[in-house]
Amino acid sequence: MSQQQKQNWFARHKVLTGAGALVVVIAIGGAMAGGGGDDGKDKDKDKGTAAQAASGGGAKSDAAKDKPKAEPAIGGDGTFQVGSDIKPGTYRSTDNTDGMCYWERAKDSSGETDAIIANDNVMGDAYVTIKASDKIFKSNDCHDWEAVPAKASGTPKSEASGNGGMYRIGVDLAPGTYKSTGNANDATCYWERSKDALHGIDSIIANENVSGNGVVTIAAGDGYFKTNGCKNWKKTS
Repeated sequence: MSQQQKQNWFARHKVLTGAGALVVVIAIGGAMAGGGGDDGKDKDKDKGTAAQAASGGGAKSDAAKDKPKAEPAIGGDGTFQVGSDIKPGTYRSTDNTDGMCYWERAKDSSGETDAIIANDNVMGDAYVTIKASDKIFKSNDCHDWEAVPAKASGTPKSEASGNGGMYRIGVDLAPGTYKSTGNANDATCYWERSKDALHGIDSIIANENVSGNGVVTIAAGDGYFKTNGCKNWKKTS
């Protein structure tokens, strides 16, 4: 089966039907003081200032520059064995803007379609929960994945980019009623409320392909809100 056919099985037909399936840059500033007076005194003063900089802020700033960045929990490209290469948990990849990011949870390493537990093509940010029972996690052309604590905190916003991908409710986005206006009449705007980041059919609380204006109420108990191909969402109440 081609890679394109392996893409997310509900990404192309997202509205589900049936009973049970709802649709630092560090800036170093220094001020050099100058003035008249005895040259010897000025030289001694310069020496003192240089020594101060070497033993004080300058050295600390250099140390901060040289401090290596933390390694990502999962790289953006590769196939990883759960339990040995990576740990189970929830992960996030941000700022995937070209639509080429693809991830996959699999029950074995056969590479066959039947092995896929869940998968997705990502635009914007993505969250995915990898279970201990999963065997393989695959990531292609994604930004690196960072581990997300179970009880993450943040300052939720009241606006969401229409191509922002996934938002964690109460952390990235506040619950409430949101409106997206001026969407094209081709139903390419898609939103989804989900209870978790497992990406199974049972994860979906509600979803819709929107033409024109879209309105959705996100409950405080929702886990995530996903949006792709839409105009920006603004909270109305």
